[in-house]
Amino acid sequence: MVDDALLEAIRGLWLADPELGPEPLLAKLRGQQPDLGAGNKEVREALAALKAESEATEAAAAAPPAAAAPPAASEGSTPLASVQYISPSDRAPRGAIMALAALSGDAQCIIFSRLCNPLDAGVAVAFGSTSSELRALTQAPRQQLRADYEVAAAACRRMGLRSCKELREAKVVRCFYKFLSVDDLTTLGTLGSVLPALEELWLIEPAAGPDGVPRLVEKLGAGALPAVTLLSLGSMHVGDAGASALAAALGRGALPRLKSLFLTEAAIGDAGLVALAPALRRRPALERLCLWTNPFSDEGLAALVAPPPPPAGAPPPPTGVLMKLKWLDLSSTQINDAGCAALASALDRGALPALDRQRQLDLHGIPASDAATAAVMEAVERTASRASSVPST
Repeated sequence: MVDDALLEAIRGLWLADPELGPEPLLAKLRGQQPDLGAGNKEVREALAALKAESEATEAAAAAPPAAAAPPAASEGSTPLASVQYISPSDRAPRGAIMALAALSGDAQCIIFSRLCNPLDAGVAVAFGSTSSELRALTQAPRQQLRADYEVAAAACRRMGLRSCKELREAKVVRCFYKFLSVDDLTTLGTLGSVLPALEELWLIEPAAGPDGVPRLVEKLGAGALPAVTLLSLGSMHVGDAGASALAAALGRGALPRLKSLFLTEAAIGDAGLVALAPALRRRPALERLCLWTNPFSDEGLAALVAPPPPPAGAPPPPTGVLMKLKWLDLSSTQINDAGCAALASALDRGALPALDRQRQLDLHGIPASDAATAAVMEAVERTASRASSVPST
């Protein structure tokens, strides 16, 4: 059996140039990914597997349907918008393939576009090869898909992953000092919609500079990174621009299950936190927020925990303030006495009710006076007392 990583690598090269023979392909493969240790035998076996997969798809499309085809999309069938992603292990039965073949060229192109996945290009390419007509209709988008696949595969290698498949199936991705570029982070953002398994994303990539994080999060559309519960951007220049871009991404519906957000040593000032705070307050499931070693001060903190009333005509703010937040790290920021007073007042008004132990709030290394920080901790104790006095249901 061909190794998955090797098969994915050869698939990418074969999609880019289907006429490439085993020996030239092997030379390219050794030049790009020498760690795979591929030989002539392995390359031939992988090519045979890929060609057999393509031929099987074409044969299924050419077979007569098992039943009458359903009506075309314009006649009341399932809307094309509901067509999502078909994995290679879930190939459609031949009747369904013939039903798709009966659709108009425009409808088939729409389906092809929905199947396009830079991390698994073979699905769309196999569908686009089911007939000569569809091959002609999808020639340009197939070329673009091949280019996108190559970009994604290169980014995966720089992330320390052996293949696109490894990223596609990963639950946890940690990239620490891989020297990822702005383009790499942009690519990762565009892949956010095709990473359904990813639950934790940890990045420490200062080499990307001030444009890296904004480009990453700008590419996160509605529903992107659907299973991610933890996002950590450490020692990266998020800045006020990146914080604003992240707020916009969250507002679009990206990271819908986010519970833990770490933005550390990220150069976020007051303007950045003021922009980000409303989006965070609209995330009721948020449990951990780590903002240590950022230059924001009292204005930014107040926007997070004690926002001013909205202007006339503006939508009302969400009820409660960070109701499930259990851990808040504000250490080594520029919070002064006024910020501590705002935080203590917010706690007494019922904000952060889940913050029930002093160890869950870190104010070490801030310029506020000892008296001001002590007042905050007393407010935390009062919050804990209120929480303990509420009878369990």
